Amino acid sequence: MSQNRTSAPSTAPDAGRATVLVGMSLAEANRRAELDGAAVPLGATTAFLQQGEPSLSAELTRLADAGAETVVLIGVRLGASGPGHSWLRRIAAYWWRERAGHRPGLLVATRLADSADAVAAAAASVRPITGGEPGLTSPAWEEVTGHRHQVMVCRGPRCTAKGADDSVRALVGRLAEHGLGDDDVLVVQTGCQFPCNQAPVVSVQPDDVWYGHVDPAAAATIVADHLVDGRPVAAHRLPRRRRDRTGREED
Repeated sequence: MSQNRTSAPSTAPDAGRATVLVGMSLAEANRRAELDGAAVPLGATTAFLQQGEPSLSAELTRLADAGAETVVLIGVRLGASGPGHSWLRRIAAYWWRERAGHRPGLLVATRLADSADAVAAAAASVRPITGGEPGLTSPAWEEVTGHRHQVMVCRGPRCTAKGADDSVRALVGRLAEHGLGDDDVLVVQTGCQFPCNQAPVVSVQPDDVWYGHVDPAAAATIVADHLVDGRPVAAHRLPRRRRDRTGREED
C-alpha cells in the first residue's frame, strides 16, 4: 500500500471524524432519498457537486466550523454520466486551500460508488488531500466553445423519473458516432424546463425547438435529422407560443 493511501475509516462514532457522501451528478440530486439512505449506516451526511444542497463546499465549511478534525469524502454517481472522480478531489482541494481558520484533514475515497450498495466498498481505500491537486481553471476552459447548437436535456424530477438519464446517454453516444463534439453541439443537462407532462423534455437552441417524450430512439432521430441534417423532427416537436415584451403572443 502506498504512503498516501490509507484504509477505510471506522464507522464507530468519533466526534473528530466526519464522513460525507458526495453526489457527483444531477442524478443524485434527483435521487436524494437514495443517497441519504446510503449515508445512514456510515453515520454520514450528504452533499453535492452540482444542483443539490448543501454544496460540498458548504458542508465542508459546516463541519470545519463544528470542529471536525478529519473529513472522509466518498463520491457517489448513480446516473449514466457526470463529472469524473478527479473533480471530487479538485473541489475538495480548492476548498482546503481557500479555507481560513480551522482546516480539517480531508480523505477522499479512491473510486466512486455507482450504487448505494457500493458505498462501503468504495470507502475501503482513501487518499488524503495534499493541497497540490489541480485547480479549477485551465486554458482549455477560457472561451465559449464555437458550437452551432446547444442541446438542453431536462433533468428535473419528472424527466429523470421518466428516463432522461437513458436519453442523454443515447444523445451523447449518437453525437459521438457522427463525430460531433462540444465545438459542434454542446449538451447541457438542466433543471426543470416546465412542460413536465411531456417528459423527458429536450430543447435545441438557437433554433428554439422543443421536444417531448424523448426516449433513446427519439434522441437518436433528433441527432440524425435535426443536429446533423438540419431538419427538426415533427413527431416529437412541441408547440411553442412566444410572447413579446408587452405580453402579447407572437405568431
